[in-house]
Amino acid sequence: MRIVLLGFPGSGKGTQAKMMAEKYRVPQISTGDILRAAVADKTEIGKKVAAVMAAGKLVSDDIVIDAVTDRLRGTESRRGFVLDGFPRTVAQADGLAVLLAQRSQRLDAVLSLEVTDEELVDRISGRRVCETCNHVTHVRKVGSALECPDCEGKLVQRSDDEIATVRNRLAVYREKTQPLQEYYAKDTVGLTAVDGMGFIDEIQERLLVALRDLGVN
Repeated sequence: MRIVLLGFPGSGKGTQAKMMAEKYRVPQISTGDILRAAVADKTEIGKKVAAVMAAGKLVSDDIVIDAVTDRLRGTESRRGFVLDGFPRTVAQADGLAVLLAQRSQRLDAVLSLEVTDEELVDRISGRRVCETCNHVTHVRKVGSALECPDCEGKLVQRSDDEIATVRNRLAVYREKTQPLQEYYAKDTVGLTAVDGMGFIDEIQERLLVALRDLGVN
């Protein structure tokens, strides 16, 4: 099973991709996680992308393609994968197509989570992350609390989750990533839009129904 999950920042694709990956027992491959780890570890790639990510801009296609290619070539991806946050540009989609063709593979589904702009801004700007255990929560759940509900570590707002940066991220996504919808709509795999509003379990069920309708089990 090889799935691409598209969606604006804050659409919930990370949460949903993780749930699908667990259900189908394949890895969730998140470019955001890969790049944030590189920044935290201060690798050469991390040093190159730190300022770009903090400003809410997209990392260059060649760096992202190389990072994802390394993961897809691993043995854990042989049974399939759920791609979260990749591809983000048409160039990245072309790179993915080349890689899959080299392995005589193809995508089984491309799903797109649809969420309103107002909801996206609220979800991202209200997001808080634990500095200790990386638990992600929202001010709607914890209010003004500064302690992680899991480990009592410090809850912080990532720099790329600040409102000004969020609006820039959405603008960049709209310019660079939305063309992917047309790209995949014209591809043989097609594009399936899924309502991303509502409770997490409701959205997950919509995604699973969409996959079943596509014959992906």
